[in-house]
Amino acid sequence: MAATTAVRHAAHIPIQALGWSLGFFFAIAYTICVAFDLIFPGQSMASLWNPLLPWVDGISPGSYALGAFETLIYGWFVALIFGPLFNFFSDRSA
Repeated sequence: MAATTAVRHAAHIPIQALGWSLGFFFAIAYTICVAFDLIFPGQSMASLWNPLLPWVDGISPGSYALGAFETLIYGWFVALIFGPLFNFFSDRSA
């Protein structure tokens, strides 16, 4: 009878895929919030975004584009910190 050994593979997150997915997720969430503000101006969510997005004032095409770009950058920021940390600790625990 052959002995089998369990091989445990460490999970690995590709940082580039994580960066694009988080960046687009944040940009889509921002777009939904801007659309909500346009549809329901009395229930504005702009006060939530203003502290997080420097140089974004109100809802104008230029301000929206800047906000979408900044949320994309935030996604990459999270990915560049979280991805390597996850991969490091995943390799150590395997």
